[in-house]
Amino acid sequence: MTHAVSSTASIGLYPFDARGVAKRFRHAAIFGALTALEPGETMRFYNDHDPLPLLAQIEAHFGSRVTIAYVARAPGEIIIDFGIA
Repeated sequence: MTHAVSSTASIGLYPFDARGVAKRFRHAAIFGALTALEPGETMRFYNDHDPLPLLAQIEAHFGSRVTIAYVARAPGEIIIDFGIA
């Protein structure tokens, strides 16, 4: 079986679409994905709403080890890059 590697993964940019994760598992899945990143890698996060409480939790947990940069911030389409230092 052959597995395709996305071009974004080859440059250290990994997509995470939270819209497809059940709400009760969402934060645990996001924290797990962030913990799995190596320094210099980025998780591109897709969501249907601005996750301000989640961002506060991430900042409290990871501190300066994570950077948060909005790529898109339109109603119904939120894209955030989480980088690991």
